[in-house]
Amino acid sequence: MVQSYLEHSWALVAVGVFVVSYIFVLLEEKFALKKSKPVIIGATLIWAIVAYIVSDSSGDKEALHHAVSETMAEYGGLLLFLLVAMTYIAALQERGVFETLKSRMTHAGLSLRQLFWTTGLCAFCLSPIADNMTTALVMGTIALTLAGDDKKVLTMFMVNIVNAANAGGAFSPFGDITTLMVWQAGKLSFFEFFVLFAPSVVCFLVPAALMHFLIPNRVPQVAGSVVTMKRGAKRMIALGLLTIVLAISFEQILHIPSFLGMMLGLGLLLVFGYYLGLDEMRTGDGYDIFSHLHEAEWDTLLFFFGVIFAISGLGFLGYLEMTSSFLYGELGTNAANIALGLASAVVDNIPLMFAVLQMDPDMSDFEWELITLALGTGGSLLSIGSAAGVALMGISKGNYTFMGHLRWTPLLLAGYVAAIACHFIIGNGGF
Repeated sequence: MVQSYLEHSWALVAVGVFVVSYIFVLLEEKFALKKSKPVIIGATLIWAIVAYIVSDSSGDKEALHHAVSETMAEYGGLLLFLLVAMTYIAALQERGVFETLKSRMTHAGLSLRQLFWTTGLCAFCLSPIADNMTTALVMGTIALTLAGDDKKVLTMFMVNIVNAANAGGAFSPFGDITTLMVWQAGKLSFFEFFVLFAPSVVCFLVPAALMHFLIPNRVPQVAGSVVTMKRGAKRMIALGLLTIVLAISFEQILHIPSFLGMMLGLGLLLVFGYYLGLDEMRTGDGYDIFSHLHEAEWDTLLFFFGVIFAISGLGFLGYLEMTSSFLYGELGTNAANIALGLASAVVDNIPLMFAVLQMDPDMSDFEWELITLALGTGGSLLSIGSAAGVALMGISKGNYTFMGHLRWTPLLLAGYVAAIACHFIIGNGGF
């Protein structure tokens, strides 16, 4: 049946719809059009085309409905997981946690060279817990404060932060949407991701070490007073860590989806928010934890919907099976995984990872770790290759640009190659 779908005249139209919608995603900055909008339209049109092809070919309509339901179930679990994580991040931001971190770092009296490493290390250490985009934004605002009008210094800070955030997110199921997808698909257990810790460290350290001596050693002047966290911030941090433990426990011990553990954590946060609200109403401030649900990155969540449904629609037609035969049959598993990592510098790693999961090639744990590492770090090669890079271009007001980042791509490529090599050495996979 797959072959007849591919031969249908409308099958190529479905591919065209995906390509056009993704061109608008790549040109998001130029058109000022949120990336979720074109992919939502593209995804729904693709499934409409799929339904027409199935009907016109007298195909299996029950299989069609099952595929849609299965895709919805997969998206629903990821949506709830990410919604809880984003709500916690928004709540911590409101309590001044990240602003306090920024304030303490900028007032520490460190030189630019020391701050270059500090912001990079913080990005690397925070992204496995928070997502890499939020981490990059927090560290990026610090870089903007410190670099002043020096575009070269600012670009080096930003490049280092993007690379560190992406590398740090690659060895944790919570660090990136792609690692979360691999974990929830059951390809790797929670603790198997930590095999990627050493390669991720290498990916961060190699470019940073090469840039080290190009950073001035002067101490920047910073104005403003030191910021402190609001009441309840430390308890929210503790609740956030508990929620991570709950998600892991539900998946690893109870063998039920991790988003249920996240939802339990959300319930605890809502109860704590109720307690804070009662307490702060006495001072006339009030507090509503539900306000943070509105602050979630809905553009990202809906973009995720578009990507998952668009790719699953193309997969139903048979395109993913055809692509898998070429990549993992002709090129070979390791070469295909490394090449996909390089491709993620141009194409977002989310659709690439979802496509790999839909292809479901026969891969060992070592090979699933390789594709996770490659797609997690390959996006650092270009500023448009990851959500972290795009977000920092947005807040820099033209001071950190695509061309500015491109200047440092050879160093980032050296880090990518070194990380891949490190994984082969540790995993003894052989080329």
